[in-house]
Amino acid sequence: MKLTLRLHLSGLMMGLLLVLLTAFSASARLRRACDDEKAPAAAAKKATVLRGRASWYGREHQGHRTSNGERFDRNKYTCAHKTLPFGTRLRVTNPQTGKAVVVRVTDRGPFRHQRILDLAEVAARPLGIISAGAVSVVAQVVDPSTPLGPTDAPEDLALLAADSTVLAAVHTDIQAGATEAADVALKAEPAATFVIQAGTFGDPRNARAIMDKIQSVEPKLLVTTIATTTAEGKALNRVVVGRFATQAEADEVRLRLARVGVAGLVRQGENL
Repeated sequence: MKLTLRLHLSGLMMGLLLVLLTAFSASARLRRACDDEKAPAAAAKKATVLRGRASWYGREHQGHRTSNGERFDRNKYTCAHKTLPFGTRLRVTNPQTGKAVVVRVTDRGPFRHQRILDLAEVAARPLGIISAGAVSVVAQVVDPSTPLGPTDAPEDLALLAADSTVLAAVHTDIQAGATEAADVALKAEPAATFVIQAGTFGDPRNARAIMDKIQSVEPKLLVTTIATTTAEGKALNRVVVGRFATQAEADEVRLRLARVGVAGLVRQGENL
């Protein structure tokens, strides 16, 4: 009788132990699930924020091939950025006016360190960039489903504009695969890039003529113009050829262009 009672009590204790272990395991799984749900929200708060000067490009580039192969349309909400993956959408805000637009990255540039973005004309207009030439902006990576065009400024704009930390690359999982795509794009970027400056012109038609000449003999080269203004307000159009990983590579192309009558200077991309 006593042996039976002991066996019965032992069985009850084992059963209780199994119940407790099952409950503990379920609780652990629940905590992990909750943590997984919180992770995207935490990552979103760390979304890429870019601060700096933005300029624009328009009629003189209309119809030209952008770096992703599309035809540039000054009436579409697109922009140029040096490293962000093509297709990335950015909410770009002028903190002085509170005006904002959402644009899509389709091109590479700008090549001057004073600027972080070049916006298509239609996107630059509501931000006041057309009249000013360039303005300081705050840009955030947003979800790829975000509609393009004018939008509301972020609620935390004042905080974003005052933040001294400028992140130059996507480093969070704000969208599926964004981190991996950005890492690949950044690793693919040469550590030091060079371009060929093929001339600076006050008349955009002259810049267009040089671009056409270069593309007729070297159709695979990337040829763009950078629109700037002098301190006196005079518009200038700088013709820039390529992005080259080494100066030797840029020099080789420069010599080929010189043979067809196009003089140029090799410059580091950030020092134009």
